[in-house]
Amino acid sequence: MTGVSEGSGFLAVDSGGSGMRAVVGTAERGPLARRESREPVRTGERGIDPEHFMARLVPLVSALTAEAGAVPLTTVVVGATGLASLGDGLRAELPGALAREWGVRRVALAADAVTAYVGALGPRPGAVIAGGTGLIAIGTDLTGWRRADGWGHLLGDCGGGAWIGRAGLEAALRAHDGREDGSARLLACAEEVFGPVAGLPAALYPRPDRPAVLASFAPRVAACADEDPVAAGILRAAARHLADAAAAVYPSGGEPCIALTGGLFKLGDALLGPLDEELERRLPQARRVPAEGDPLHGSVRIAAELSTGSLTLPSDEAMLSVTTRSGD
Repeated sequence: MTGVSEGSGFLAVDSGGSGMRAVVGTAERGPLARRESREPVRTGERGIDPEHFMARLVPLVSALTAEAGAVPLTTVVVGATGLASLGDGLRAELPGALAREWGVRRVALAADAVTAYVGALGPRPGAVIAGGTGLIAIGTDLTGWRRADGWGHLLGDCGGGAWIGRAGLEAALRAHDGREDGSARLLACAEEVFGPVAGLPAALYPRPDRPAVLASFAPRVAACADEDPVAAGILRAAARHLADAAAAVYPSGGEPCIALTGGLFKLGDALLGPLDEELERRLPQARRVPAEGDPLHGSVRIAAELSTGSLTLPSDEAMLSVTTRSGD
């Protein structure tokens, strides 16, 4: 690809539990190159580690600029999982580090829920349910952000993948014990996946990736839902939680859009059917639209608008903060 000299370049980043993805581009020409690293950024006492973040980012950007050409990076947008509660170190140190490394003048730090929202709906009012291992709903009327859930698998993420998987395993254990509301079908699935369920606590509790392990059982719950009333009931309960979260953040007035994004919805009709019913009951005025893109797409959108001064999304210290250095 030939060098790029016109306008100013941007770097858009999506950083999460599965690693880091990054795009270099310009507002005039859009994305020019994309790379990813499978190693996630460490967290420490100050939350997300800014030094490790830069150590992961610098080689990615070197590869990106080798492909895209001489793109002058003036704007960087970072969407990061956990930024709202674990982002103090990034907010304090990353703008300066980016300025020293590449002369970046504008930096936006966004919670992954915000980049998921912008990737799905763009800069318009509405609500987005972002579901994977966890679950969060986010909404905006373009004057402020509202979020619901996203509290992690011990305190919330109700209706997300880990929640569904745990509920399925609970039903399996009830069947194992001979208690009411157990599911022999889910018990058979659990033993097929994990071995004898009597050993499940010892196998599961010490693992640092417990949420992902629990979520790995969610597709089994969905696969059983057609023929197993307990599994179907778990997915109906999950749908109620998702609709509750959406209703809590949905903007009042007008007919804002609502979209779903994330791997949770690959569970298919077993979840989407009851969710459509619950959304119709809770938010009959909402217009459901397909998600346009993923969180990295959201970071690219924010970066393109920020680089041209046309960003209309509301700022928020925890959810979306913009730093502009002198010389801009």
